[in-house]
Amino acid sequence: MIRSGDTIHNPVTGERITFHQTSADTNGEAVVIECTVQPDGFVAAAHVHPSQTERFAVIDGRLGMKVGRQRLVLERGDITVVEPGTPHKFWNSGDDEVRFVCEVQPALQFESLLETMFALAADDKTNKKGMPNPFRLAVVARAHLDTVVLPFPPVWLQKAGLAVGAPCWGSCSATAPPTRPLPHR
Repeated sequence: MIRSGDTIHNPVTGERITFHQTSADTNGEAVVIECTVQPDGFVAAAHVHPSQTERFAVIDGRLGMKVGRQRLVLERGDITVVEPGTPHKFWNSGDDEVRFVCEVQPALQFESLLETMFALAADDKTNKKGMPNPFRLAVVARAHLDTVVLPFPPVWLQKAGLAVGAPCWGSCSATAPPTRPLPHR
């Protein structure tokens, strides 16, 4: 379980996250993280939070974002808010690390999602874009549908696919689920 002060790292995407406030700290109202993304680093995929608001506040560096159809470059002191249901992704658009604080409201399973995706990357179970194979992705997606979905295909089609793909993972795969690295303190 993630606690305030824990740090996790994704060696594939170049993200390092330190948890400032967890769901337990805020009674489920929010998760507050500080994210550092190395040059050429990125979030694994464009995604949508169906019922969460995500606020990005840049501390240092240049954060490239695509929010809906709008492309942004945020620098020190810049803030943007991504409303629920809005497709978005981010990347480091500078030559140095970018650091930003991200607040997600409500917390839902956001911490668990990050922990799972970062553990898969650390276990070398993602591709070079940070995404697991389709069966693993189906299991992760099914567990986190209230937290994150892909911008396409439509959510109803994603749910239909998950109804088939996720149950198959347990019976179709001889590979154990990823181990969870201990967070750094």
